[in-house]
Amino acid sequence: MEFIFILIFLIAGVFGFNWLMGYRNQNITLDLDERYLNLNEYAKAVKAELESQGKTVDYRGNRLFIINGKQYHLIERNVSMGGVPLQHTILQKVFSDC
Repeated sequence: MEFIFILIFLIAGVFGFNWLMGYRNQNITLDLDERYLNLNEYAKAVKAELESQGKTVDYRGNRLFIINGKQYHLIERNVSMGGVPLQHTILQKVFSDC
């Protein structure tokens, strides 16, 4: 019986971590080589990375990107990977109420 509870806990933990890290349908996730503290420099680096992947990108300010004609909101997560902080970038699709 304990085994079942531990297994359920581990599966929920994995799915919870993936959800928190932005690995969901229609999200774009990036891990950049450098850490950025300035939002403008960070946005430029995200734009350059997406353009290198062949996407059409326009940064509108206030963490809003237009990528291939669709709106995305920039979310930043800082995660420790092996003791080294990693700046994880999530571009979450914006669904309009219209």
